[in-house]
Amino acid sequence: MTDGNDILLEAKGLCAWYGAAQILYDVGLEVRRGEVVALMGRNGAGKSTTLKSLIGMLDRRRGSVVFMGADISKSETHQITRSGLGFVPEDRRIFTDLTVTENLEVGRQPPRFWPDRSAAPVWTPERLFKLFPNLGEMPDRLGGRMSGGEQQMLTVARSLMGNPYLVLLDEPSEGVAPVIVEQMAQMILELKSQGVSILLSEQNMHFAELVSDRAYVLEKGQIRYEGAMAELSANEEVRRTYLSV
Repeated sequence: MTDGNDILLEAKGLCAWYGAAQILYDVGLEVRRGEVVALMGRNGAGKSTTLKSLIGMLDRRRGSVVFMGADISKSETHQITRSGLGFVPEDRRIFTDLTVTENLEVGRQPPRFWPDRSAAPVWTPERLFKLFPNLGEMPDRLGGRMSGGEQQMLTVARSLMGNPYLVLLDEPSEGVAPVIVEQMAQMILELKSQGVSILLSEQNMHFAELVSDRAYVLEKGQIRYEGAMAELSANEEVRRTYLSV
């Protein structure tokens, strides 16, 4: 059992709005060191909004968000990413007129250390090309001339160039070919083995089962279930009620 010192990210009472419409209602979750956590739910359940709230992208949000022991509830997105929280948005947002290598350089940040002064994972283009062989074959290709799956990998790789302690991954398996989904799963397991924690929003139950230790289930902006991924897999009632289409 991990202790409180292992909690990298903790949100309590998280509420968020788009304009006048409230999307999140008192969401609470935590991610520990070396853990992959799935945030699951149907389309419109509030998964992406939760990640954007955690990374500071929404103007109207309320609640407590603590990352690496520091309160980031009122911090700006650029401050949060500099502190070692990575974010891979669903819409990818790569620089289409820059090459793969140039995109990676944009994300570069200095090496980081855990509170006990041990080194956190350090990522270089060379290491990332081993993790993503597809990218290694096209270092000089422009971002705009890549497939959707390749762009997805590049976005993840660019985030890793920031040497994050924890990565927020928004719908990594959405809209990419099955072979890319398989590679994404392998990539997440490899990151976990390197000590990177991941919070991923996901609808694909099979994908989530392959990579996740624990899961939270969102419905209409509220956490309806939390537990081990294996328990969610075995709980047909919860899956039918909150996840089936």
